[in-house]
Amino acid sequence: MGSSASAGRSMTGRDRDGEGRARNARPRDGLGRPLPYGAAGVERQPEGVVRTPSQTVAEAQELLDAGKPFHAHEVFEDAWKSGPQEERQLWRGLAQLAVGLTHSARGNLTGGPRLLRRGAEAVEEWAAVAGQPVPYGMDLASLADWARELAEAVEQGGEVIDAAARSPRLRG
Repeated sequence: MGSSASAGRSMTGRDRDGEGRARNARPRDGLGRPLPYGAAGVERQPEGVVRTPSQTVAEAQELLDAGKPFHAHEVFEDAWKSGPQEERQLWRGLAQLAVGLTHSARGNLTGGPRLLRRGAEAVEEWAAVAGQPVPYGMDLASLADWARELAEAVEQGGEVIDAAARSPRLRG
């Protein structure tokens, strides 16, 4: 495709962004699942946005409340990639919680609970090392409890959950 890449499909049929990097351009539903080309989808979160921690938490909460945990995960991922090194585990753990909720709402009754527990462990470990159980107004112990309770409910219930109805409160 060369150095003058433009957004769209390459000659090989692969989707590319404006820089020529591989990027799936198919529309997505509220849980981030790809839809057929041309279908109406949910607007995707822009990648690489640098937000303050408070903006990150507020935007992610809005998305979680709207039943869009996949999109909240992308907001947390931006913080994970652009924030200070000492906070990477916190934001990665929060992204894992959002992805665990996403998978649970998609019906992945094994992967969803696994990711919820992994995210719970990550935020608890970060809080223990950082000595900050309530960074940016978030009660990490309560979030970890929420994640473990949801993981158990998904496994025991064996049914798809409603992401909006089961979303966490990031701030107490």
